[in-house]
Amino acid sequence: MEGEVSELSVRVPWGEIRGKVWGPDHGRPVLCLHGWADNCGTFKTLIPLLPKECRYMAVDLAGHGLSSHRPPGVFYSFPAYVADVRRVVDALQLEKFSIIGHSMGGDVAGMFTALYPEMVDALILLDTFGFVPTDSTEISKVMRHGMEEMCQFENKKEKKTRVYSYEKAVERLLTANPTLSEESVHILLERGLVQVDRGFVFSRDLRVHFKNIVCISLEQSLEMQSRIQAPVLVILAEEGVSRKLSEPAPDKFTSTLLQCLQDEKFQHTVVKVPGDHHIHLNKPEVVAPFVSNFLLLKVV
Repeated sequence: MEGEVSELSVRVPWGEIRGKVWGPDHGRPVLCLHGWADNCGTFKTLIPLLPKECRYMAVDLAGHGLSSHRPPGVFYSFPAYVADVRRVVDALQLEKFSIIGHSMGGDVAGMFTALYPEMVDALILLDTFGFVPTDSTEISKVMRHGMEEMCQFENKKEKKTRVYSYEKAVERLLTANPTLSEESVHILLERGLVQVDRGFVFSRDLRVHFKNIVCISLEQSLEMQSRIQAPVLVILAEEGVSRKLSEPAPDKFTSTLLQCLQDEKFQHTVVKVPGDHHIHLNKPEVVAPFVSNFLLLKVV
């Protein structure tokens, strides 16, 4: 399938959403959404191991990879990413499709599937639960934090862009993401760096690092989760997100989300695999059989 890769570009009001496409022109559509601060390269090693009859469309979410940054003054939030997904599927004229989402991309996918349940026939979540609840007592603090970060950023008189050598950029990404192998870092940097006169700069918008000001509570997450009609496959890494969530009371939230996903009245499957948060990229052969079997069984 590696020889059937092409570049994707969808116009949006502030620029374009870029990405890559694997597979035949008329294959079963599968939309792939990457995690926070990553890009669509996160699926480069996994997709060649998946069913060849599908057409995999992996996008760089706004502010990531080669996609345009949001306009000045505009926040990055989950609903905004969901709206971007809607723009992309409309442009691609997709009426029914599957979604594979890793980490933040899985949370965007979960919200999209809850809002547009009739459009998604299968949802695959890689090391995520599909929603990130915030303790209701913390929401105001998180919102304020995110707004303050944006205002401070906008008030800076000089916004210097740090330039790296390629070797220093590799070192920087490895330090920031210890779950990545060095090979995976090189893959992500294919779309994660832009060459300039004195070296390289990271392509992602610095504003994606700010707190998400559009938070949802556990109750809201569960209500949205209940609206998902598609069968869901959740693949959790043993050393992955469930151990590293930083929101208050993560154990309570994740266990509740997981319990609802495992409810027998839904057609959902939860599996756990050895590895860490980027297992799908570092060792795709661990994840691929579960994803392939689910797509073949659920997408007919």
